[in-house]
Amino acid sequence: MRLIKIVLSLTVLITVLGCGAYSFTGASIASDVKTFQVNYFQNNAILVEPGLDRDFTNALTDLLINQTNLDLVKSSGDLVYEGEITEYRISPTTATANNTAAQNRLNVTVNVRFFNMKNEEDNLEQRFSFFYDYAGAALLTGAQKDTALAEIFERITQDIFNATLAKW
Repeated sequence: MRLIKIVLSLTVLITVLGCGAYSFTGASIASDVKTFQVNYFQNNAILVEPGLDRDFTNALTDLLINQTNLDLVKSSGDLVYEGEITEYRISPTTATANNTAAQNRLNVTVNVRFFNMKNEEDNLEQRFSFFYDYAGAALLTGAQKDTALAEIFERITQDIFNATLAKW
């Protein structure tokens, strides 16, 4: 009985200690990294959607707050995210017999520069892009536009998180 308790205790201890550096979000953040900053993402796309830059910057900031234990700072962050929105484009993807769009696609591309001030080997610059398809007869306004941007931002920000912190 005593041997079973010892083995069980050791198993629990090893399991707890082994999972100490694990994060349920998949992030592998060094223990000396405590802060992050997200610099404003300028909208440099040819087609400028008002507020897109602010909304994307906020979406990335919110994701990092929700999926890490890091503190947000305005400057001198251990991790720094910056970049620009390089594309906001609406294009037809399929046509009808009358040469009108049966389906349109909104595509957003963001160029991201990531700096890890504690480990420069992790620095990267990469483009992230995603799209949203919608009916050709629909206008991309109001709730339709909000849904499209929410879906695109969710995917792009998660891809950025995975590339910079989860190393996927």
